[in-house]
Amino acid sequence: MTKKILVVDDEEVIRDMLAKAFVTQGYEVIAATDAEEALAKITPDTQVMFLDLKLPGMSGMDLCRKIRKDSPLASIYAMTGYASLFELADSREAGFDDYFTKPVKLEMLFMAAQLAFERLELWEKKA
Repeated sequence: MTKKILVVDDEEVIRDMLAKAFVTQGYEVIAATDAEEALAKITPDTQVMFLDLKLPGMSGMDLCRKIRKDSPLASIYAMTGYASLFELADSREAGFDDYFTKPVKLEMLFMAAQLAFERLELWEKKA
């Protein structure tokens, strides 16, 4: 299984830092600035995704809904600098698996990615 992660964030510093951090953990990373770029780069083996909620154009919530239609088994995580209970509830409704508030400890993201890939491997074995 290719361990490919999609990182979508309009802030270049954050996007690059996350991409480099995931690469050090052995993952292949696809980075995108906005939802449209992300949708163009997603492949069927892109199953773990970290999406910023505040993106130019289409929001992270709408992007999640769109991805979820085509990839029901994908693990999709929200990242935001503006946390609220309302947004948390909306994130669940949009189809996110979990929600991280920036700044987030990289170990938390690494753990989420590891668990997501373990879950995908279990699903593949059952199929």
